[in-house]
Amino acid sequence: MPSFAIALIAAAIATVEAVAVLEKRAVTLPPANGKFDYQLGGAYTPPTGTQILTRDRTASPVTGLYNICYINAFQTQPDDATWWKTNYDTLLLRKSNNQYFEDPDWPGEIFLDTRTAEKRTALATIVNGWIDGCATAGFKAIEPDNLDSYTRSNSLLTKANNLALAKLLADHAHTKNLAIAQKNTAELTASDKATVGFDFAVVEECQAYDECDNFTDIYGTGMLEIEYTDNDNAQSVFKAACTARGATHSVILRDRDLVASGQSGYHYEQC
Repeated sequence: MPSFAIALIAAAIATVEAVAVLEKRAVTLPPANGKFDYQLGGAYTPPTGTQILTRDRTASPVTGLYNICYINAFQTQPDDATWWKTNYDTLLLRKSNNQYFEDPDWPGEIFLDTRTAEKRTALATIVNGWIDGCATAGFKAIEPDNLDSYTRSNSLLTKANNLALAKLLADHAHTKNLAIAQKNTAELTASDKATVGFDFAVVEECQAYDECDNFTDIYGTGMLEIEYTDNDNAQSVFKAACTARGATHSVILRDRDLVASGQSGYHYEQC
């Protein structure tokens, strides 16, 4: 083949690859320090001035806000466990005694088995379908929860395998022009972020556990922070978070169960 033809083919390939990268990164990030509300215990009218809103993937986004679609991507929701057992039992993690491995912190939530490429591909097929639903509904980003399930799995799961699944989800989300958040998992590095393709972070209790720098060092102001009222000295923790980052970051204080406004136990404060 003539050299000029080879050059033309190479240029065409490079152009396609460049376009693919641009399309993959055609995402919008949350506004820095935008007023934030976290609604996973039931949807309600956001507080006045809210700019950023997280809701479950089964809820509707709110027009005019930056809507983040919550997905439990690394373990089951309690009310979905029967569906998983019936349809995808082999994708659920089991202990050596063959019992399902439930999250010790959240009973009823079974870990998804990310240990093989085959299982990760099967899981991504399911979760990517949910991501498609988020895009169709009008969300701007996804928040795949429980990335850190490997830290509670008695070493059955690994960081590398969970990150490999996260990358499959991130790649798909980007093709839908959705940003993707790193959820918690303070031990991840800047290299891990780049490998997966995370765009921003959603972090619970980083002030309470002295982990906030792990995220701000990587994401700068691209971190949404939730502290909770049931922690010891919750108001002092929240005040310290506001003093440290409230002028530059979205920081809120919420009740642990994230109940809807108007229900018993509801609590919401922002810096």
